[in-house]
Amino acid sequence: MPPNATDPAAQRTDPAAQRTIPRVVRAAAERYGGASAVEDGDVRLTFDELADAGLLAARACIAAGIEPGDRVGIWAPNIAEWIIAAIGVMNAGAIVVTLNTRHKGAEAAYTLRQSGAKLLFTIDEFVGTNYVAALEDHDLPELEKIVVLRGTADGAMTWQDFLAGAERVFEAEARLRADAVSPEDLSDFIFTSGTTGNPKAVMTAHGQNCETFETWSGVVGLREDDRYLVVGPFFHTFGYKAGWLACLMRGATILPQLVFDAGEVMERIQNEKITTLPGAPTIYQSILAHPDLAKVDLSSLRLAVTGAAPVPVELVHQMREVLGFETVLTAYGLTECCGVVTMCHPGDAPEIISGTSGRAIPGVEVRLIDSEGKDVAPGEPGEILVRGYNVMQGYFDDEEQTAETIDSDGWLHSGDVGVMDEGGNVSITDRIKDMFIMGGFNVYPAEVENILYSSGKFQQVAVIGVPDERMGEVGMAFVIPAPGETVTSEDVTAWSRENMANYKVPRFVEVVDALPTNAAGKVLKFELRQRARAGRSG
Repeated sequence: MPPNATDPAAQRTDPAAQRTIPRVVRAAAERYGGASAVEDGDVRLTFDELADAGLLAARACIAAGIEPGDRVGIWAPNIAEWIIAAIGVMNAGAIVVTLNTRHKGAEAAYTLRQSGAKLLFTIDEFVGTNYVAALEDHDLPELEKIVVLRGTADGAMTWQDFLAGAERVFEAEARLRADAVSPEDLSDFIFTSGTTGNPKAVMTAHGQNCETFETWSGVVGLREDDRYLVVGPFFHTFGYKAGWLACLMRGATILPQLVFDAGEVMERIQNEKITTLPGAPTIYQSILAHPDLAKVDLSSLRLAVTGAAPVPVELVHQMREVLGFETVLTAYGLTECCGVVTMCHPGDAPEIISGTSGRAIPGVEVRLIDSEGKDVAPGEPGEILVRGYNVMQGYFDDEEQTAETIDSDGWLHSGDVGVMDEGGNVSITDRIKDMFIMGGFNVYPAEVENILYSSGKFQQVAVIGVPDERMGEVGMAFVIPAPGETVTSEDVTAWSRENMANYKVPRFVEVVDALPTNAAGKVLKFELRQRARAGRSG
């Protein structure tokens, strides 16, 4: 049991009150000790053991030549070793660079190259992709070493051999490194994309991440008897920061989920007494629609946090009445704001939870402006601006894009359009940057267009998001073949599946002779959306 919360010593070691991730880990070990921290198949770690494993990984990183401020990539699914490696990297004063598990070799190589990563942690194979082999033909001059967290791969060191290098570094040196990390030091790069379609590394610091998720975990009511099935991928803020980091802050048990499968998740809820299951609305919709729903015991479920797509009010009712959640909350965030901007609160009406993404988190300002930069009245649409401790440090090595996103007064321009009610609750209505969300994954049309262009098969490409009952939104591509090229919709889909992450692949393709444009030659995507709606409803 943790010390009494009124005890000053207990307050000093409250993990949620720490302002660097290494201190959060150490404080969690002090407070929760022998309680279960991570349960991943045969891998079971207490909070003490997780802290020790993270320190050992830090010693191995130091032995491998990792210095404070270096970048280290992690390209792996949700496994215990991901958490240990990340803690080790940050204990050593370095910066974690997350890589999307759906990425192909070229996409992963771009992330590693742009970040200047010296070291990469990965696995041998996942969902049919050999990650190490996928990088073989790509030039990565700054990448010195690849370590396979599970399995073996040609050209890579095993996790066990990597950890053996820790013998060359005293534990005291690793502790000094961890203690030297300050709240202002960068903790991670998480790549996102903008209107240019070129992925950019969002830089955030230890202090702002810790403060944001102290708030998040407090508002949602995460507690130390919770058993948290982390379905959100660790490479994303939701699985990493609102996932395992939040668990360390509150003493909850982390149960990583490799990939979402409704039947498997239902079995885990029943067999492993899962209490906490945050995720995109599609997760709950898939469980509700599963034919075996009535056969499994989901009574342990307590807490759900959702967002990333519209949440029908009927879904909120079903999550409470059919799935048995005591608490259902929605939230809104973006990578550039540590993942959280607004949140609903326990006790909010179902209409508020389903119809809005809640109010600004404490210490953060949110305002909506029109095209002239003036504040809009409640109920009127405007671009969402955010200012506060959660706003990123900037895009790595891209001062121009940073200046375009964060103005001179510190307001981050989200590119999202919303409506705010009298109570400050924000509803997301549109996206200036055309980004859409497929099953919880952000998809940036300009990035997909650039990848399609790289094939040389197309003269012009335009990608939009179209509504989909199960996934929220999916991609639709309009393509004009390049001179001399003959392509079919099936050809485009097949090429896309070979060259981009699955969630980016357009689900609908229309081969056209021309695209609608304005006088300046800009594609009129609103006309394409109208055409798509008419075509799919006809």
